[in-house]
Amino acid sequence: MKIAPQQRIYVCFFLFAVSLGALLSRMPDLQVAMGVNKSELGLTLIGAAIGALISLTLSSPLIARLGARTTAFITVLGTSALLSLVPWIGAAPVVFCVLFLEGLLAGALEINLNVEIDRIEAQLGRGVMNRAHGFWSLGFFVTALVSSVVRQAGISMELHLAATFVTVLVIGIWAISGMRNAPARIALHEGKAPLVALPTWGLMPLCVIGIAAFLVEGAGIDWSAIYMRDVFSVEPFIGGLGLTLFTFCMALARLFVDPLVDRFGARAVATMLLVLSAIGICAVSGAPHPYVALAGFALMGAGCSAVYPLAVSAAAQRTDRAAYLNVAALGQMSFVVFFLAPPLLGFIAEHAGIRTSYLVCLPLIIYAFFSAKALATRRAAGGGSAATARSVNG
Repeated sequence: MKIAPQQRIYVCFFLFAVSLGALLSRMPDLQVAMGVNKSELGLTLIGAAIGALISLTLSSPLIARLGARTTAFITVLGTSALLSLVPWIGAAPVVFCVLFLEGLLAGALEINLNVEIDRIEAQLGRGVMNRAHGFWSLGFFVTALVSSVVRQAGISMELHLAATFVTVLVIGIWAISGMRNAPARIALHEGKAPLVALPTWGLMPLCVIGIAAFLVEGAGIDWSAIYMRDVFSVEPFIGGLGLTLFTFCMALARLFVDPLVDRFGARAVATMLLVLSAIGICAVSGAPHPYVALAGFALMGAGCSAVYPLAVSAAAQRTDRAAYLNVAALGQMSFVVFFLAPPLLGFIAEHAGIRTSYLVCLPLIIYAFFSAKALATRRAAGGGSAATARSVNG
């Protein structure tokens, strides 16, 4: 079967989310299996954040040398394999080490897929970045829905994640085998690219936007099941609906938001979505009933949906240096927050209550709201290369 280049990237995003989501949906079970409290669970999960930070900082030259196809094989299949090992370990320090290795691969995956989809977007002359990230969200939705049924049926973590890995392995080999490197955008920057990708001052507003989006995403994905269990003592299926609704609304928004971005511009769309995120956070924090909390998780999912992809597009189209360096630098500041959210929110939940932990997201959302001016008002004709880059940089 022949599929378009962007569709192969869609599959890679989907498979990575399926693997990660399968583990995150079993957080309550993993906590019990390791015999740790919320704070200790968060500290264990921080191994992935450390690995991702190192990879996002140092792996860009290696990715450029290996190419999109080889990097995708290593990272998509490798992360799934490592995540499938976690339930079999049981000891928190060893889980930390496995997640550190997974983070190394996840950081490289983030750079590779985002740069590749930006190049394909330039070839097509239309936006597909949000749709690509929509398949990441769709993967979380599918695995959240499946996991709710799996947990209710009493199927073990070990069997659940092993079956997930086998599925990812089969589909991943099929999708990645036909991948080809898309031509790079015309280099408008000058000078030799540095070996280490660090954020520049001009990139910082985009970093703030990305951090806010990923903090909300981490809060919704990592802790929704534990929140529903601890606050409302609901059964596993209802508890899993928080994650299901969050990921469903995120996927739905990402899959269909690109025409709105083309029409109204990234700045207007991101501003609207950040407002939805804030409303959702407030609803979850003060929910008097499980259904209010579920509605809040749905709003959070829709609200943080396209914010990070819009920031990635803006970073990739900057003209100050190579696209993969800007994407990597943005990923350092935002993607790592996705992994740092569990220990941060876990620490706050342990000492101040899990409702209070969600309010931590609000100040950053407000800051990102005022940073949205760094995004382009409209997508330029022809896929938004030079004209959009000037608008972004200006």
